[in-house]
Amino acid sequence: MRIIVIALLAALFLSAVPASAHHSFAAEFDENKKLTLKGTTSKMEWINPHAWLYVDVKEADGSVTRWEVELGPPNSLLKRGWTKQSVPTGIEVVVVGYQARDGAKRLNGRDVTLPDGRQFFAGSSYGGPSDTK
Repeated sequence: MRIIVIALLAALFLSAVPASAHHSFAAEFDENKKLTLKGTTSKMEWINPHAWLYVDVKEADGSVTRWEVELGPPNSLLKRGWTKQSVPTGIEVVVVGYQARDGAKRLNGRDVTLPDGRQFFAGSSYGGPSDTK
């Protein structure tokens, strides 16, 4: 009887914890909105489930727009040669990626090119036919 009560309490507790689902590329980003941004890095966050790079892009009118670039998981970036020092704040980068479906200033990053020409794969979860556009 005691085991049944413990099992019921455990089931009740686990059902109260919100489930966090991982989004798919197609749900959030548009494969037909491939963009290339050139800007200055303002911040890099090495957090799970995705690392984030923030890039300030200067517009034609002189204003600055901050773009959020979703990268792959930190562990995957490390395996691809990234380090926490790879993209310091204040350097100019070129980022290729796919814009959010809702038009937000958010990209699913494909490639990040540094001022010295080194290019890092950003871990985009998209790999469809238009990826070579």
